[in-house]
Amino acid sequence: MTEKKIYDIVIIGGGPGGLSAAKSAAENGAKSILVLERDREVGGILQQCVHNGFGLHHFKEELTGPGYAQKCYDLVKDRLEVEIMTDTMVLHIRESEGTKVVTAVNPKNGLMNVEGKTVILTMGCRERTRGAIRIPGYRPAGVYTAGAAQRMVNMEGYLPGHKIVILGSGDIGLIMARRMSLEGCKVEAVLEICPFSNGLTRNIVQCLNDYDIPLYLSHTITGIKGKDRVEGVTVSKVDDKMRPIAGTEFDIDCDTILLSVGLIPENELSRELGVAIHPRTNGPVVDQHRETSMDGVFAAGNVVHVHDLVDFVSDEAEIAGKFAAIKANGEAQPAKKDIAVNPGDGVNTCVPQHIRLADGADESVRLFMRARSPERKVTLHITDANGDVMKKPLPIVKPSEMIAVDIPAAKVKALAGDVTVSIEGGK
Repeated sequence: MTEKKIYDIVIIGGGPGGLSAAKSAAENGAKSILVLERDREVGGILQQCVHNGFGLHHFKEELTGPGYAQKCYDLVKDRLEVEIMTDTMVLHIRESEGTKVVTAVNPKNGLMNVEGKTVILTMGCRERTRGAIRIPGYRPAGVYTAGAAQRMVNMEGYLPGHKIVILGSGDIGLIMARRMSLEGCKVEAVLEICPFSNGLTRNIVQCLNDYDIPLYLSHTITGIKGKDRVEGVTVSKVDDKMRPIAGTEFDIDCDTILLSVGLIPENELSRELGVAIHPRTNGPVVDQHRETSMDGVFAAGNVVHVHDLVDFVSDEAEIAGKFAAIKANGEAQPAKKDIAVNPGDGVNTCVPQHIRLADGADESVRLFMRARSPERKVTLHITDANGDVMKKPLPIVKPSEMIAVDIPAAKVKALAGDVTVSIEGGK
C-alpha cells in the first residue's frame, strides 16, 4: 500500500505570488511544495499584460508582464521540491487532524484531495462589474471590464469595439486607454468619480496625456444608451458625496464601455475556511509573516490587499513562503507578544495588521499602507504607547500608490503596545 503523501506546503494560485512563495519556501527548507493553478498555464493576470514597466524593484530590470511571469516560473521549474498542477480548480479547504485538506478538480485526475502541513493563499483579485456599481440602462452588448477587454485584445486577438468610453481611472483602465488607441480605436474619454485619479502617476502621463485622451474627474456614467449594442453614455458631474448633480449631464457617443472601477481580493475560499477578513482591505488579517488568523494558513499578494506593483506582490509572497516553510518544518517559535497595527489619521489601510513576536525575535518589519487622499509635503508617523517609533517625510502621497516603510529590527524589538500609523500635515 502506497503511503499517503502530505505536502509541506500547498499553494493555491500560480500567479507571481504563488510562484514567488514556492521559490522562497524551497530556499528555506520545504521539501515538498504543490502549486495549484486554475488556468492552463502559470503566470496569472501577467500573461495578458503585454506592456512593460514590471520588475524594476524585484528583478532590477524592466520587463513585460509575460516576461515577469517567465522569470518567476524559471526560478521554480527545475526545483525537485516544487510540483505544479495547472487547469486545476480548488473547490474547498478544511482542517483535518493537524493538516489542511484541499479539494480540487482537474481533467486528468478528476475530483481529488491533497493534504498539506501548511497552505498559502495566493488567489489574487477580481474586477468589480457593472452590477456592483448599478449603472442605469438596458443591458446591451459592448460593456466589458477593462481586464476582460485586455485579455480579448492581447491574448485572443479580438477588438471589443471602436469608440470607447472608460469608466474609472484605475491602472488597468488607463493602460487599456493606451492599448485601444494603439489598435486604432478612438478613446473618447476616461471618467473618474473621485476628485483624483486612482492610477499611478506614470500611467496618467504615458496612457492619457501622451495620447490626448481627456480625463473627467468627479464625473460618472448615469445612463447607458442602446438596447442591442451600446450607442452612447450620459455623463454627470458628482458632488463631494459622489451623487450626480442635476443639470450637469452631457452625452458621449460610443459603442463600447470599459469598466475600471476597482479590484476585489478573491477570498471565497478564505471565508469558507474561516479566516478572519479585514473590512477595509477585504483580505485576510495577517501578521508580518503573512500568517492569517488560522494556524498554518498564510496569505500573500492581491488576495490580502490590492497592490499597484507586482514587485511588492513577489516581495510579500517570499515572506509567506519563508515562514510557511519554517512552520512546516516545525521550527516556528510561539509568539509571546501580539501588537496590533492600526491605521490612524490620513491612512486608509495598513498591512500587516499584527506584529507577532517570539522571545528574542530580531527581525525588521515592512509595513504597506495607502493614504486616504492625495496630499503634498506630509509626514508619516509610526507611534506606540511611548510616542513616535519613527517618522518619515514624504513629498507626496496618493491613494493609488502604495507606501512601503521598514521598521528596523531594534525598533520592532522595543515596541511598547499597539502601533498606529498616521499621515500628518499636507497641502
